Amino acid sequence: MLSRAQKEDQVAELKDKFGRATSVYVADYCGLDVESVNSLRRRIHNEGAGEYEYRVMKNSVLRRAADGSVFEGVTEHFQGPTVIALSYGDPVGLAKILTQFQKEHEVFELKAGVLDGKAITPAQIGTIATLPSLESLRGTIVGLIVAPATKLVRLAAAPAAQIARLAEARRKQLEEAG
Repeated sequence: MLSRAQKEDQVAELKDKFGRATSVYVADYCGLDVESVNSLRRRIHNEGAGEYEYRVMKNSVLRRAADGSVFEGVTEHFQGPTVIALSYGDPVGLAKILTQFQKEHEVFELKAGVLDGKAITPAQIGTIATLPSLESLRGTIVGLIVAPATKLVRLAAAPAAQIARLAEARRKQLEEAG
């Protein structure tokens, strides 16, 4: 049993994490075997590279930490066995992991979430999971920015290449003529 001071420390730590998180997902893990939970933890840890966190917390601690914050809108889901998954970076990657795990394990239930300070439903979490990752979007944007410059370089180099081919053809023609 935790002392009052330990509980207060947990609440303060969780408030700090809520403040830094870009998204928080709430789920019910009741009915999952230990190996399944551990595989989810490992996957979140490995794929998140330190940006994702998976925590099983007491509902009373979650409610106190969410009190007065943007996470207050999901406190109604802090019932029964509750797990929270936090993302401190790209919320899409964590949503993909959780929705895929939910498809593989029917007893795992996504209850709700918070994204950019707004409460979201399990259906919206599924929609977020279909979006491209932040890294993929950055790559697309860089490609779109670089594409016109690449075309411009090709266009600028084309006349010089044509002149070089024309000069080479004329040289061969003169050599053949003698």
